[in-house]
Amino acid sequence: MDVSDLRKSILRALDNARKEAATRRTSVDEAGAAYATFLETVAVPLLRQAQSVLKAERQPFTVHTPAGSARLASDAAPETFLEIALDSTGARPQVLGRISLARGRQGVIVEERPIGPETPIANLGESDVAEFLLAAIPRLVLK
Repeated sequence: MDVSDLRKSILRALDNARKEAATRRTSVDEAGAAYATFLETVAVPLLRQAQSVLKAERQPFTVHTPAGSARLASDAAPETFLEIALDSTGARPQVLGRISLARGRQGVIVEERPIGPETPIANLGESDVAEFLLAAIPRLVLK
């Protein structure tokens, strides 16, 4: 291959990589803004409702809202919780549901799955979060 052809190819590849990086940054920024709205209007209110239901059933759980996530944690075992967080490391940003279970000698078991995997973050709704909660809460409570 001629040096000038190789140079053009390398410069083209670098330019494409810069464009892809800029597009990715824009996508991550948009996802972050949509996720913040999702947390405030959908996820946290549903977790607070779940907390109320669990407390009424004598299951002490507390909602925590550290920056960038929302967590429903057991008061009896802080390592036992479910969490909703943004994952921007993959090909496209997505909302993850994380379950952490403290299991005695087995230690802590952590599982993650996307919430509404095919749904854009801006379109995630109560039904998407409720589906995750209905699958996760029994695992937190029953040992």
